[in-house]
Amino acid sequence: MIFDAGKNVNVSHVIHDLSFGPKYPGIHNPLDETSRILHDASGTFKYYIKIVPTEYRYISKEVLPTNQFSVTEYFSPITSQFDRTWPAVYFLYDLSPITVTIKEERRSFLHFITRLCAVLGGTFAVTGMLDRWMYRLVEAATKPKNKK
Repeated sequence: MIFDAGKNVNVSHVIHDLSFGPKYPGIHNPLDETSRILHDASGTFKYYIKIVPTEYRYISKEVLPTNQFSVTEYFSPITSQFDRTWPAVYFLYDLSPITVTIKEERRSFLHFITRLCAVLGGTFAVTGMLDRWMYRLVEAATKPKNKK
């Protein structure tokens, strides 16, 4: 009977922001603005979080030590009065032994020139093909038909 009371507990929740250190440009934390609303059931939410230490290196050589993470979510509903689990929300985490380094880098002027030449060459090739096709189309349309 005591375990039957767990069916009446609502474990609905909203996670506005979850991070493990300062945020760097472009980071997306997978649990930010997450909501789990239960209407007619109760159960146990488990979030398995894998935390990876991260160094973000700015162009200015400043280093920002932080962490990023991935998450797997699991929900186990309470199905009967004999279920001996209590409704709860668990955050289970594991720290990775490997550090990820993210560097901001400026592309060189030579890289810019190479990309510009590639775009111009591609444009030249496509316009050449279009010109050739249009010429053949006009030639075929205006060609006199031989009647014997």
